[in-house]
Amino acid sequence: MADHASGNHPPTILNLPVGIPETGRREEFDSLGTVLVPADRYWGAQTQRSLEHFSIGTERMPSEVYRAYGIVKRAAAMVNTAHGDLPEWMGELIIGVCDEVTSGQLDEHFPLFVWQSGSGTHTNMNVNEVVANRCIQVIGGQLGSQDPVHPNDHVNMWQSSNDTFPAAMHIAAHTMVTRRTIPALRHLHAAIAAKAQQWDTVVKVGRTHLQDATPLTVGQEWSGYAAALSDAIDELDHITEGLLVIAMGGTAVGTGVNAPEGFDVEVAAAIAELTGDDFRPADNKFAAQGTLDRMVRAHAGLKAVAVTLYKIANDLRWLGSGPRAGLGELHLPANEPGSSIMPGKVNPTVAEAMLMVCIEVMAADVAVQMGGAEGNFELNTFRPLVIANFLTSARLLADMGDHFRMFMVEGITLDEDKIAADVADSVMLVTALAPIIGYDKAAEIAHAAIEKGIPLREAALHHGVAAELFDTVVVPVAMTRPVPRPTSDDT
Repeated sequence: MADHASGNHPPTILNLPVGIPETGRREEFDSLGTVLVPADRYWGAQTQRSLEHFSIGTERMPSEVYRAYGIVKRAAAMVNTAHGDLPEWMGELIIGVCDEVTSGQLDEHFPLFVWQSGSGTHTNMNVNEVVANRCIQVIGGQLGSQDPVHPNDHVNMWQSSNDTFPAAMHIAAHTMVTRRTIPALRHLHAAIAAKAQQWDTVVKVGRTHLQDATPLTVGQEWSGYAAALSDAIDELDHITEGLLVIAMGGTAVGTGVNAPEGFDVEVAAAIAELTGDDFRPADNKFAAQGTLDRMVRAHAGLKAVAVTLYKIANDLRWLGSGPRAGLGELHLPANEPGSSIMPGKVNPTVAEAMLMVCIEVMAADVAVQMGGAEGNFELNTFRPLVIANFLTSARLLADMGDHFRMFMVEGITLDEDKIAADVADSVMLVTALAPIIGYDKAAEIAHAAIEKGIPLREAALHHGVAAELFDTVVVPVAMTRPVPRPTSDDT
């Protein structure tokens, strides 16, 4: 590496807080020429060009991406310093500023929009420029001079947007899912499982096709919710592990051009050390940079969770419908008045919020799939779209999981009188008689009970079923489990 300016002469490091106490504008430059940027901001010419040409919508690149970028740049600086490619003082300076990036101290200096270069080049250069200018500030240099710390030659040494941006994507996505989404979902699962155990002996009417079916217990019904969510969480956990494979070291097209041999392995090891997660270099950088397949699969795990949560939330709002004209099995927590015109009305609003979140995640999966399918040859250029949708989905499921648990599931109680009355009035209890009197006779009894509006027992007795037989066989709690096989002693 060539010696740049005074790069090998350690300067004095000033203890300066983050921030630039300036007004007006200063001049920055890049390969296209000079640009004026706000004087109180650390970014440079390429960031400013992006702000001018890509101020599209209101969606900004998520802060999680920038903070993950701080880890990527720090890891690269660690390796480059260890090998003497960066002067020790400069490496340590870059590392210190990268820590400020990762801790969020420089968030306001990362203003770019999601809708930018599909490779994420704008964001990579935003980070490079901010880190370089902050380094220059704390050694008393001139902001915008790119001397002695250069955004490309030093902060971006042996790197490309094409391998650093997907690495930052994987770090941000993996961190969000493992630190926030999965823990929130596991807490929700525990709350649902606790309700299943609490209500294990409460018999209720089952429903299939929205019609009455044979009985089960409330606990059994809720155990289904718990098991489905557990399966979805386990699959999400497993598939998210694919994000531990990163593209670092592939540089421009996956060949590793300009990067020294072993750079990929060492940087991945440094990232693993910094995050505590087993990040490792992709065996095939061409797949890592030419596709977004691992992100697509991981988001599919989020979508699968959303599908499960939608079913659970929808069931609960129907089971709590009422209070007089609905199913009314559950008393849902009253979190706020439900109507501006109907006094006393309470609505299942938390369940409704869950349904909307799930729809949002399912819809985002379409965008992620399409983004993953696009891109040409050696680079997928839909990365900002994919990471923005991924982080939104993961964050929404984390927040919604906590809210659904705290303000819905944990506060639900049963209307056991209503549940018991429904069981007593159920016609589908006739199913227990079918093995004894035959399906056709049992169906005749059921139709008679429905058409005449009489209890099932009365209809059965009218059709010749002995009262003792009915009372012995039609026992709702016994119908919540399989019938024991007769033994040889019973025959």
